[in-house]
Amino acid sequence: MTVSPPLLHPISCRSRQETLRSWLRSEGLDAAVFFDRHYVHALTGYWHEQPLTPTAVLVRRDGGTSVVSHFDAPFAPAADEVIPYVTHHLFTLKENLQSCVAEALRPYLAGLSRIGTDQVSLARESGGPAVLDITTDYQYLRRHKDSDEVALLKFTIACADRAYATSQQMIEPGINEVSVMAAMQHEATEAAGEFLSGWGQDFQSGSPGGFARCREVEAGELYVLDIGVGVRGYRSDLCRTFSVDGSPTQAQQDAHARIVEVMKMGEGYLRPGQSCREMHAAVHRELDGWCGHSFFHHAGHGIGLDAHEVPRINPAWDDTFAEGDVVAFEPGLYGESLRAGIRLENNYLITTTGFEKLSFYPLDLVPTAP
Repeated sequence: MTVSPPLLHPISCRSRQETLRSWLRSEGLDAAVFFDRHYVHALTGYWHEQPLTPTAVLVRRDGGTSVVSHFDAPFAPAADEVIPYVTHHLFTLKENLQSCVAEALRPYLAGLSRIGTDQVSLARESGGPAVLDITTDYQYLRRHKDSDEVALLKFTIACADRAYATSQQMIEPGINEVSVMAAMQHEATEAAGEFLSGWGQDFQSGSPGGFARCREVEAGELYVLDIGVGVRGYRSDLCRTFSVDGSPTQAQQDAHARIVEVMKMGEGYLRPGQSCREMHAAVHRELDGWCGHSFFHHAGHGIGLDAHEVPRINPAWDDTFAEGDVVAFEPGLYGESLRAGIRLENNYLITTTGFEKLSFYPLDLVPTAP
């Protein structure tokens, strides 16, 4: 039976608008305009499911939220008005539809002095006010996930679980990487009950990662499957690694056990106020160089409306965890003797006292029969 994704709550959407308005006032901005359909959904409850046509949301500092859409009466429970625009003539799409959205916004921005946006060039097409890129500021502003957002993220994780269950029934020497990826995407879509808003990202066997290739997997390899399932803009990020032939070498088993140990250790860092840079350093010390293997990437990142968002468990940023963050933690080990590596990844909600684990698909290198 297909289950529909949970809906965002209008009261929570309005609360997110008020958080944005408070920030706009502190920065001396008259309004914010966002063109990312994921952000439109989070702020208004309106999911613009057609990726071929753009949308936008205008949040005024002093009140009022408008959605730009080609639908006359979209389901937008936390919007005050709809700004309509025409996308086609006799169902042939017009060219440069983003400029059509910008033009529709033009009269609504008249008289404003300064606005913030996630797409400066488009906002400037609307004319009038000075435009400021607030992409980074907005990531920090929306990092706290409300309960309705967490519910939707849990739903995307359940879709990913079904995709992993499908993959473990298929993986064996000789299966094509593209076939595995396609079957996983099909199952995730069936689980979501609608077209996915996001899908990716690593589907290569015998490799640390990458897009699926038209290639048959080989006995002895490890299959790294790192997938992000997007539903209505919200996106999980989970990784599992499987032995292709079900007979991992001792080196592969030892590396897998080491990563599981480090995952348990790393969970101790998942608490408000903890430096993400310090967490990465601790994970790096435990993994990089262990038995000659390497750990060469970040240890994780925030998730929600983007594939990667704040906080970043990465020494290139100096983020700290805060209550309401939803994060992916993904330690790994890589080397030729591992053919070619192991990565495991779970998702967590940072709570007042620590964390809530959101993902529970088994970490086993050799999957058990479903």
